[in-house]
Amino acid sequence: MAQTQYLEHVTVAGERWDTVAWNYYGDPTLYSRLVFANPSVAVEPVFEAGIVLIVPILQKSVVMTTNLPPWKRSA
Repeated sequence: MAQTQYLEHVTVAGERWDTVAWNYYGDPTLYSRLVFANPSVAVEPVFEAGIVLIVPILQKSVVMTTNLPPWKRSA
C-alpha cells in the first residue's frame, strides 16, 4: 500500500484555510484538500496560532505537450 506523503504546518494567528492552500499549492481553491486531511481541526474562518495542520503533497499530473503550441508548453 502506498504511503501518503505530507508536510506539517504550524499556523500563525490570522491564517485561513485558503491562505495555507495558496502558500503550499499556489491555488487557494484547493483548501478542501487541507480540510479533509485535518478532520480534527475545526473549520473556522481564521486560525489561532499554533495549530498543527497536515498538508498532503499533491502529485503533479503529466501533460503531453507534443501537440500544444510553444506558448502553452511548460518550461
